[in-house]
Amino acid sequence: MKSVIFTEKAPAAIGPYSQAIEANGMVFISGQIPVVPSTGVLAEGGIEEQTKQSFENIKAILEKAGLTTANIVKTTVFLADMSLFAGMNKVYATYFTEDFPARSAVAVKELPKGALVEIESIAVR
Repeated sequence: MKSVIFTEKAPAAIGPYSQAIEANGMVFISGQIPVVPSTGVLAEGGIEEQTKQSFENIKAILEKAGLTTANIVKTTVFLADMSLFAGMNKVYATYFTEDFPARSAVAVKELPKGALVEIESIAVR
């Protein structure tokens, strides 16, 4: 059994997918780019500001599910360029206090809307 998780506090899906799906106590959060939900445009600034907005979108979805970033067990970080890794990592670390989730970080050719970062997550109850 699965259920869709949706909140207006995170960007709406722009295609045939859901913000998140919960199945068997696991919450699979679609990749979040740094779109500001109230404006529909990318957060202003560089990799640090964009990473923060991506995480704020993730936090809003987790909140709707009754969870926090402490429930995240795996993330995948997509970067427009690996030279952005240090800036992303600096902000990333502020969203976790202990027991960091497993993580992959890769550079990709291009991200939607020209974003510098996209982060997808898996959380558990």
